[in-house]
Amino acid sequence: MSYITNNDIELRLGTARYVQLSDDTGSGTADANVVAEARDGAQAEVDSYLARRYAVPIDLTTHLNVSPLLKSITLDLVEYRLHARRREIPDDVVVKRTAAVVWLQRVAKGDVSLPSVAEIDINAATGINAMTTGNERVLTRDELADH
Repeated sequence: MSYITNNDIELRLGTARYVQLSDDTGSGTADANVVAEARDGAQAEVDSYLARRYAVPIDLTTHLNVSPLLKSITLDLVEYRLHARRREIPDDVVVKRTAAVVWLQRVAKGDVSLPSVAEIDINAATGINAMTTGNERVLTRDELADH
């Protein structure tokens, strides 16, 4: 499942910039393969952080209110990736990417959760969490060591 499309990227960048950042042959048209590679890399980067807590990719048809957020974050990353193919990356693009990565790191740590009305599936690969029930321990190891 894709969080963004090539069309979303073109809308973000504008047609002239979209062509400029992806046209390596000088044909005057955007290279869809170049854009797709940057898009796929950005989406994989997003999923690499989200996978620490959630089953990825997030199903945006089920979690509609997460869609604009993941779209924005992914666009920030793909914009950076496309600019990085050229010599200079504008400061505002670097700032957006840095903010996106910081936010993704916070999600991965559990400091931030994805907003959703429906519960988002937890990543089962993170392991089993043990829980105990019953009364608290009456004697500690230190107390037992004295006897």
